[in-house]
Order: sequence, then C-alpha cells, then structure tokens
Amino acid sequence: MMRALLTAAALLLVPGNLAAASDFTTQRYACDRGVMVPATYVNAAEGGAAEGGVVVLHVDGAQLTLISEPSASGARYGWPSGGSGYVWWTKGDEATLYWKTPEGEEPLLTCAASG
Repeated sequence: MMRALLTAAALLLVPGNLAAASDFTTQRYACDRGVMVPATYVNAAEGGAAEGGVVVLHVDGAQLTLISEPSASGARYGWPSGGSGYVWWTKGDEATLYWKTPEGEEPLLTCAASG
C-alpha cells in the first residue's frame, strides 16, 4: 500500500508526459536515530524534461521531491535554487541526506539500504 502511495505521489510531481515514459523503484533506508526513509526513484527516459529522474523521500513526516543533479560519484538529487535546500546523495547501498546552504552542506542523516 505504501509503495502505491509513494509511486502515485512521485508520478503526480513529474512534469508533462514524463510519467508515461518513466519507470520507478522503491528502496527503504535505515538511518541514524532509528529513522526509516522510504525513497521512490522515478527514472526519466533520455531527453525527457527531467532526464536522470527524481526521488521522492519521506523523512520525519515530510515529503521531499528532489531532482537529479550531476555528481562525480554515485547519484545526487537536490532542488535547483541558489538558497538553502536538501540534497540526497547515494552510492551503492549507502545514502546521506544533507542540508545545503550557500556556505556548504551539513549531513543530517546517514543511511543504509534496508531489505
């Protein structure tokens, strides 16, 4: 049931006809302080409006939708703005949620894929 809700939320947030040309996966992460973070990755077709895709996270009762960003290693998602915002960075089975400001990035949660 939770997967269906996450998927529906992610597909509602992607622009235009991107949802029809996308595929998705859901992964749960066990993080610091016993926090569980479900993440739904919506991967866009090449050349689409959000090429590379988006991730929809549920953290402490809030839903975060982040867009794929360039990274030297792993997969990085953030919100394109010159101000502050969240960043979700994954590599292998590990993920970190950061709070980004113009001064830098501070890790908020360190996570590992669960089940």
